Amino acid sequence: MNTSIQEDGVRDAQQFGNDDGKPLLASQKMVREVAKSSKTSASFNFINSIIGSGVIGLPYSLNQAGLPLGLLLLVLVAFITDYSIILLIKGGNLSGTNSYQSLVRSTFGLTGYLVLSLLQFLYPFIAMISYNIITGDTLVKVFLRIPGVGPDNLLAERHFVIALSTLLFTLPLSLFRDVSKLAKVSFLSMVLTVVILFIVIIRAATLGPNIPPTENAWVFARWNAIQAVGVMSFAFICHHNSFMIYASLKDPNLSNWSRVTHVSVGSALIISALFAAAGYATFTGYTQGDIFENYCKNDDLATFGRFCFCISIITTYPLECFVTREVVSNVVFNGALNIYSHVAVTLLVVGTCTALSLTYDCLGIVLVLNGVISATPLIFIIPSACYLKLSTERWFNCENRIPCLLLIAGVFVMITGFIMAVMFPQDCSHGDEMFYCSASNRSSSTSTPAAELLLGNSTSFRCHIVAS
Repeated sequence: MNTSIQEDGVRDAQQFGNDDGKPLLASQKMVREVAKSSKTSASFNFINSIIGSGVIGLPYSLNQAGLPLGLLLLVLVAFITDYSIILLIKGGNLSGTNSYQSLVRSTFGLTGYLVLSLLQFLYPFIAMISYNIITGDTLVKVFLRIPGVGPDNLLAERHFVIALSTLLFTLPLSLFRDVSKLAKVSFLSMVLTVVILFIVIIRAATLGPNIPPTENAWVFARWNAIQAVGVMSFAFICHHNSFMIYASLKDPNLSNWSRVTHVSVGSALIISALFAAAGYATFTGYTQGDIFENYCKNDDLATFGRFCFCISIITTYPLECFVTREVVSNVVFNGALNIYSHVAVTLLVVGTCTALSLTYDCLGIVLVLNGVISATPLIFIIPSACYLKLSTERWFNCENRIPCLLLIAGVFVMITGFIMAVMFPQDCSHGDEMFYCSASNRSSSTSTPAAELLLGNSTSFRCHIVAS
């Protein structure tokens, strides 16, 4: 940090009675008045905001990049996420601001503020649409495994399921005004994510060996790795609610925030890497944008995983709604929502997301485009640009080299990823059973239910492979 900025920070820290001597500004005093969460609760919320619908597409990102290169890129994206989150809060402290929008407005004026607000609104808004798409598609498969529920049943209709989950769960949770109240819900979501991870690993061991790997399944790298970075960026983006979670800390300072960030991003990386590797190892080149589309409908263990994942994303949905509502509040209502406008904005946002998710049902392109258009600027470009603008040192000076490189890399990934996503879109096989599932159905009469649950109908898979 350059000397002039550091001296300003120390003076402001002294003025507002900072108890740890770190250079924190007026925003520090403001967030102290509303802080409610412990570091543990904040970490639960933060991990939950990272591990949302994006994790379901991580195996597909390895299919795009190649397994070894994909895992290296995943670690790199996690490192950049961790670094840029802390950089973002540093920028807020240096500029005396306590929100992403106010930070960008103080550094790039009204134009930058409006661009950031649009991106910060689009990312969680599109994420909420993807959550509804997953909920509708996945819960339908869960309900169809219930005895007596057939294709003509109301519970087998994705539109009805999306509307029902919105009215019963996501809308009531989204109406909360205090993000710290979601800590217990976020902890439940984390537990369910770990359960899903174990299911994916079990199926990698029991189902994977019976599915023929595609050609060049284990190559180091593939040409469309840039699209993989877009999916990974979508999975790891959490900058849009960083200030909100930072403000919920009981003792918000850079030291505590760094601990929360390291724990949250590190935990998310471990879960994401295991999930991605196990999912890709099971299906190799057949891996789809929604990994649960690869499992057979009659796989009861996978069905339980689908149910757990639906509960997990339903509990993640409100965190994204909090951010969209905050953006609307800042842009339209100058940051002041009374109880009536709070309810009205929430109903408008949730209702619009529900309407759009009822008309579109292909997840893969949603993840890629949201990753390269919204997530990449929010992770790579904007935090780096703000910090570089606040610093009085030259861009390629020692402390500014990493932000400068992130800025350049972000622009490259955003432009290249968008072009590739448009030119080479992912095929959407929504609702289709894979070839190995058809083979399983033909020979299911020779397998017991217990064997199918344990082995994923391995006998029928092996027969299909031999026949082919």
